[in-house]
Amino acid sequence: MYKFKSYQFLIPLGLCLVVVSCKAPAIAPTKANAAVPEAYNVASTDTTNMAALPWKTYFKDPNLVALIDTAVKNNQELMITLQEIEIAKNDIRVRKGALLPTVGVKAGGGVEKVGRYTSQGAGDASTEITPGVEVPDALTDITMAAYANWEVDVWKKLHNAKKAAVSRYLSTIEGKNFVLTNLVAEVADSYYELLALDSQLAIIRQNIQLQSNALEIVKVQKEAARTTELAVQKFQAEVLASQSMEFETLQKIKETENKINFLLGRYPQEIKRDNSDFLSLLPTEVKSGIPSQLLANRPDVKQAELELAAAKLDVKVARAEFYPSLGISASYGLQAFKPSYLFKFPESVLYSLAGDIAAPLINRNAIKAEFASANSRQLQALYNYDRTILNAYLEVSNQLSNISNLDKSYALKSKQVEALNRSIDAANDLFKSARADYFEVLMTQRDALESKLELIETKKAQLNAAVHVYRDLGGGWK
Repeated sequence: MYKFKSYQFLIPLGLCLVVVSCKAPAIAPTKANAAVPEAYNVASTDTTNMAALPWKTYFKDPNLVALIDTAVKNNQELMITLQEIEIAKNDIRVRKGALLPTVGVKAGGGVEKVGRYTSQGAGDASTEITPGVEVPDALTDITMAAYANWEVDVWKKLHNAKKAAVSRYLSTIEGKNFVLTNLVAEVADSYYELLALDSQLAIIRQNIQLQSNALEIVKVQKEAARTTELAVQKFQAEVLASQSMEFETLQKIKETENKINFLLGRYPQEIKRDNSDFLSLLPTEVKSGIPSQLLANRPDVKQAELELAAAKLDVKVARAEFYPSLGISASYGLQAFKPSYLFKFPESVLYSLAGDIAAPLINRNAIKAEFASANSRQLQALYNYDRTILNAYLEVSNQLSNISNLDKSYALKSKQVEALNRSIDAANDLFKSARADYFEVLMTQRDALESKLELIETKKAQLNAAVHVYRDLGGGWK
């Protein structure tokens, strides 16, 4: 009667402990702000988006297309990212495996001698295996069995962990696409920089020839006593400065070529490129579409979205740790103390089947800390998603504004170069007729050289801006 009353108290106590163990903190509410403005700088409903174009179609220069194609195949950073995808894929397999029972086989043997004056020893001494055959003092133990363990996924903890792994796998694919987009843009940027340096080198060499001719004229005028040694030295200094600039440009060309070779994953070699007039190159017409298309086109936005989904699932997994877990274990096989008895049926057969429920009751600080960390990581992923969308919009907006301003700047600089080219001829004629001094000629030549180099830089900036807006809209990974 006393024992029965004790059980009456133990059962409600156990139920209370289970209820306490099932109580888990609430998940922090998260809501991503995926709303973007309807248009960029001006109201436009045109949904034509250049990001939909594959990079082989977007870029028209066959030399550039060949370089990008080599980079896509050989770039080491891209190869590293591909291995991250494989790692994430293997993690899915691990999570899937956790959903299934763990099944194995085992075989073992041992020997044991217990004291005769123990309960086991006394029992063995009075037991006969077969009539007239006692249990030996030293008992061997031979076992051959299959076993299985399975955690029943009552609270969807394992399923959510697998879903989180799938989301992270998909995010690594988007991460690879983001690396590819930036790789394509970087190769194109470096290629246009190389073309610009070639054009600048040609202009510098033309200027050296022009300055050398002017120097010879000044030397002749000095011999005729029409100018001084000071003028000769000033012209000589300008020639030397331009020659120094030539070697500086040659070094930049070498460094740019090596940068492209590095992106292509190969050792230094000459970069095949178009040697036509650089200033005649026209940037691709911009078709930006509408901002909401960024959510589907930009790999970094999609990556951040998948990371947020994975972080939400991680919180559910961490929350499920507060609940009781149900485990089932089983085994089946043969066991005997002598090899000749191992295959005697049914005496040597062993089997077991057990289930257990385990729940944290008292010290749950570690589980609470992990849940709080999962909640914080979820909020981090949310803020990162919002920031990525905002950054994507601002990048496109900046590039659209940049393209518009560069067009205006290029038109003005072109007129400036034309005016300075005319001023060089006028200054030379005036100098020959002694109606202008050498200083005016030098300054005119210097201003003309600087304006031509700036014009090339502006053209390069135009071409790079077209590449950047294509990248920022989400193009380049297809």
